[in-house]
Amino acid sequence: MKKYIKFCSFFALCALVLNFSCQEPKTLVDKIYFGGTVYTVNPEFEIAQALAIKDGKFVAVGSNDDISSKYEALETIDLEGKSVYPGFIDAHTHFFRYGEGLRVVDLVGAKSFEELIQRVKVYADANPDEAWILGRGWDQNLWEGQEFPNRELLDELFPDKPVILSRIDGHAALVNGKALSIGGITASTKLLGGSVLVENGKTTGVLVDNAIDLITDKIPATTEQQARKSLLDAQKNCFEVGLTSVVDAGLNRSTIDLFKKMYADSSLKMRIYAMVNPTKENMDYYFEQGIYQDDNLTIRSFKIYGDGALGSRGAALLKPYTDKPEEMGFLLSKPEEFLDLAEKMHAQGFQMNTHCIGDSANRTLLDIYAKVLKGKNDLRWRIEHAQVVNPDDVSKFAEYSVIPSVQPTHATSDMYWAEQRLGPERIKHAYIFKELLDQNGIIALGSDFPVEFINPLYGFHAAVARKDKNNWPDEGFQTENKLTREEALKGMTIWAAYANFEENLKGSIEAGKLADLVIMENDIMVEDSEKLRDLPIWATIIGGETVYQKAK
Repeated sequence: MKKYIKFCSFFALCALVLNFSCQEPKTLVDKIYFGGTVYTVNPEFEIAQALAIKDGKFVAVGSNDDISSKYEALETIDLEGKSVYPGFIDAHTHFFRYGEGLRVVDLVGAKSFEELIQRVKVYADANPDEAWILGRGWDQNLWEGQEFPNRELLDELFPDKPVILSRIDGHAALVNGKALSIGGITASTKLLGGSVLVENGKTTGVLVDNAIDLITDKIPATTEQQARKSLLDAQKNCFEVGLTSVVDAGLNRSTIDLFKKMYADSSLKMRIYAMVNPTKENMDYYFEQGIYQDDNLTIRSFKIYGDGALGSRGAALLKPYTDKPEEMGFLLSKPEEFLDLAEKMHAQGFQMNTHCIGDSANRTLLDIYAKVLKGKNDLRWRIEHAQVVNPDDVSKFAEYSVIPSVQPTHATSDMYWAEQRLGPERIKHAYIFKELLDQNGIIALGSDFPVEFINPLYGFHAAVARKDKNNWPDEGFQTENKLTREEALKGMTIWAAYANFEENLKGSIEAGKLADLVIMENDIMVEDSEKLRDLPIWATIIGGETVYQKAK
């Protein structure tokens, strides 16, 4: 009996050894995250528990058992039930401009002209050596009477120092007499695509759209040191709200070259899709260079301005403004100039992305796109904002494969006064996100910061609830055009990546893609909509590197 037991034990030992010898060795990776709710945003919108990262890319995603049985890591992180999403992508920003704005007078939220003046005085006293006083963010729609301001008080306070204060949307500015003098602007100044406001034969100091350039062109250039600081400050703030990629709309070569220098020294980590300004110099250079893309930077598009903004009545409308029947807004260039640009973009294989707010601008550019694109295509030309679209023009997005790139918070910021501008019927055809999505199954979501706030969860909330920061109105604003949570998440991840020709690099958690992640203690896919704006980011990860970690 003892011999039999020994015999059996011997064979059991052999079987155990054989079993271990047959097991495949585990693959070594850099990091494993497990124990979470991982929204992959892959084509099936699968939800996983764990993922593995090596050399800045996802190696695998699956269940806890799947990952632990096949991989071992230098670092293993227990998510403890946290939610994981692909890195958030803002499909339309002014990232560099936002950074520059961090070092000027902050006028956002000023509830009166008197408050604006007080903020300017405080800034001027704290920065006496500044040659110019620059500010941004005022919005007369927040003031009693909603009238544009006047320069008289600025002239009294700063007779010898130029002042330029940009409206929240960047499509209007208040300047003082010194700045007008430097720009050579008088009451008789006329120009295409812009206006100089005049009352009783005297300039008010308010400039709209192209008129602003007459002064901004005279502002001393930003130094490289200042520009670097602006980008790093902007990057830090964006990481804190979960952004890993931004589309920076309207850049010159000098700024893009600085991006490359900062990527080379590893100081800049934010991934950027650059929309280039369509100046002759920029077009000559980038058409010769051709399309460029690496893991950090894509250059293959130009940002065109079709018209101005609704808030400053520069948006080009098919019929007059309801609250100012003598105005219809204006295009910022002639239609034939837009067509010439479109033909050049098409010939060179570059994406054309055009700012269109009013229904006239949307119609004009969609018809020009149609003339050049000639039907279905994969060129992914975009209409930026697509804010007011006549019902007769909506189908053109699908017919010519045009991507609507919209900003959900524009709807909830404008809803207080937009009907005054458009009237009760035309407002129904504004901010029609769901209707635009249904045309071609793609919609890219952004913020347009610094016009709006940088936090992508504000846009997520506005898209799914159609309410403001106070969760007003109770029933939501034009809720027939709200998005589902899945659609909103796709709009700020995989669809935004697709709109940038980057869907093979990012936008979902899939093997082979860049390991860009957002981790949250709450789950935006199930959390009460009233709480969405205030949910904190736990960690932001780019290429496997933690670039932001919530303080404990």
